[in-house]
Amino acid sequence: MQPHILVAEDEDALALLLQYNLEKEGFRVSLAGDGEEALILAEESPPDMVLVDWMLPKVSGIEVTRRLRGRHETANVPIIMLTARGEETDRVRGLDTGADDYVVKPFSMTELFARIRAVMRRIRPGLADDQVRVGDIVMDRVAHRVKRAGQEIHLGPTEFRLLDYLMQHPRRVFSREQLLDAVWGSDVYVEARTVDVHIGRLRKALNAVGGKDPIRTVRSAGYSLDAESA
Repeated sequence: MQPHILVAEDEDALALLLQYNLEKEGFRVSLAGDGEEALILAEESPPDMVLVDWMLPKVSGIEVTRRLRGRHETANVPIIMLTARGEETDRVRGLDTGADDYVVKPFSMTELFARIRAVMRRIRPGLADDQVRVGDIVMDRVAHRVKRAGQEIHLGPTEFRLLDYLMQHPRRVFSREQLLDAVWGSDVYVEARTVDVHIGRLRKALNAVGGKDPIRTVRSAGYSLDAESA
């Protein structure tokens, strides 16, 4: 069953971007454009997690958090607050109200998903898939370790995130631009050829223990993790 995330965000462009990326990661998403709607949706179908903007119309994100914590059905639902307010006093207030984490805008999708996984591991470990396997490659997100055919693979932070993303979507071909957005974030400028460099490092590390090359290069299209080869 797909984990259900309620996104309470009044900026339409950001809300749709969050929905697109969350659904791509395997979540079921409900959108609320104001705090009142968020409370109604949470009551109708209690979510597994809530992403709530601080500055919502009708009912603020702070008040939404407070009310969700006051309801029996949603008292223990993980809540991440999204806001442009980055002062320490604002963070403390948000956390004191009941938020489990606090992400300051602008943020990258990579950072947000890392926060989501961290909160789910801490609050609802059953929802967080900490170990991923594709073929003979096994990734342990908690221990930050990768093994292939039982042998440990040493990866840099970027190669680890790159492999993590590819393992979540085996056989799917991603362009360099898609990988840049997913791994580096849309708000960070990195040249597309940087992807080639890190793919090369990842490929070298994975192939060091032998076996077929699990990363497939699709000419004029991008890269894919081939589950059959892995």
